[in-house]
This record gives sequence, C-alpha cells and structure tokens, in this order.
Amino acid sequence: MEFIAAKTILSGYSHGDSWFGCNYNMNIYRGCNHGCIYCDSRSECYHVENFDEVKAKENTLLLLTQELKSKRKKGVVTTGAMSDPYNPYEAEYKLTRGALELIHKYGFGASVLTKSDLVTRDIDVLAKIKEHSPAMAKLTITTYDDELCKKIEPNVSVTSRRFAALNELAQAGIFTGIHMWPLLPYINDTEENIKQIIKAAAENGASFVSPYFGLTLRQNQRLYFYQQLDRFFPGTKQKYISTYGDKYECISVHKNELWQVFKTECARYGLLYKMSDIREAFKSSYENKQMTMF
Repeated sequence: MEFIAAKTILSGYSHGDSWFGCNYNMNIYRGCNHGCIYCDSRSECYHVENFDEVKAKENTLLLLTQELKSKRKKGVVTTGAMSDPYNPYEAEYKLTRGALELIHKYGFGASVLTKSDLVTRDIDVLAKIKEHSPAMAKLTITTYDDELCKKIEPNVSVTSRRFAALNELAQAGIFTGIHMWPLLPYINDTEENIKQIIKAAAENGASFVSPYFGLTLRQNQRLYFYQQLDRFFPGTKQKYISTYGDKYECISVHKNELWQVFKTECARYGLLYKMSDIREAFKSSYENKQMTMF
C-alpha cells in the first residue's frame, strides 16, 4: 500500500443536527478496492486518481493525535463516507483501529460506516468509547441476495456476512443500523429485496434503516457504471439512458410504491428511518448508558 502526504485527517466542526448526529469527518484512506459498480466516489469532482488503488495518509495517527488534542469542541467523529475504513489493508495496518483508540483516549464519540465484517474486530474499542460518548456502527446493505452482491459489490464481505457482523455489534451493545442505498433501478429496487433486508436488519439487532431509492450518476462514475451494466446486466444500460438521460439523480420509477412498503415494514419491526429519530436514538443510547452508570 502506498502512503501519501497529508496535512489533516479531520474536517472542521459541524453541528450534529443533520447527518446521523456527527460533528467531524475523518478520512484515513484514499481510494477503495471494494469495486462497487455504483460508487459515487469515482466522480471526477473528488479528484481521486486510480480510485481502485487504496492509499493511506502518512503519519495518520500522529496527525490525528494533534488534531484531537487541539479541538475545542468534543463531538462524534465519523468515517466511511468517501473510502471504506475497513479495506483489506486495514487488517494489517490497523490505522482505523488506532484512530478509534485515539478517539477514545481524547473523549470523542465515533461513528463508522463500512461494507466489511472486519469492523467486528474493533468492538472492544467501540464499547470503550460508548462508556463516555456516543458510538455507532453502520453497515451498507443494498441487496439481500449474496449472488447479486457479488456482481454489484464484488470485493466486499457478502451480505450474509455483513448481517452476521451487525448481529455481533448489536449483541455487544453498539448502536447499529443499515444504509440501504443505493437501490439500483431495474436491479435491486424491488419490494422483495426491501422486505428481506428490513426483516434481516430487525432480526440481527439493527435500530434503524436509512434508505435511498435510486442512485446518483456523474462524470466517469457514470461511464464505469454503464460498463459494468453491459458486463453483468445486458440491456439495462439502455433502460437508464431512456429513463434518465444524463440526470444526476436516477430515482427508481417505483419509488412511491417502494416507500410505502418500506415504511410499513419498518413499522412492523420497530425500526427507525427518519433522520431526526435516528439522531435522537443515537445520542440517547449513550445518555441512557450514563444514567445507568451514575
């Protein structure tokens, strides 16, 4: 793995009233080798050359130590939006684990998003963080079917393994949930898929499911996605071109029906899906722990 020069690891502070109640964004790795055919991070606007090659920032833990020590406001540090923090190199280099240990040491909260069951390795650190701050683990799950997963997300832990990881995290008392996005039009935007994912989420201890009934496409991301459609789903590219043209947002033509199914199933299993409710439950999961302790 190549290491690249970096000046910062954390973003500036933002109020935790929008995206899952998080305040700082952390990027340790650049690029991702999960190979997901729909990944927005391939877009030119992110300026990541050779996106499929994972690179790590030099002196990550030293930089992070300095930044955490200098922050005037405590808060929740989130990671996983651009590059998966649990790529295969993480098993050896343990940079994400080291970062979580520093987050614990300096009294911050943590939120991780991944498609890898390697996250279960760090349950002990997440549990330590939860003793003083909010801690959350989110897994992206787009399809219930392992075989379809292997086509659209070829190098990740397959869906069944991610559900097992979710269960292990929940059993350890970590606040957990699912990113159910993207739902790819003409591929996995079906009632059956949504019902199966929500049922499995509930059975494996998730507290919430956050959906997106479509995907975004722009620049070279679109080119790569269409190449993979031709490879795995012949004829589907033509449907996209006919339905969406060059639109940025490609929303499922079945969105309204799927949304009703989604809400009904979440209500059936007691899963949250509104962002305001997820934020409140995330923070209260920590606050309830504090009340029990003291």
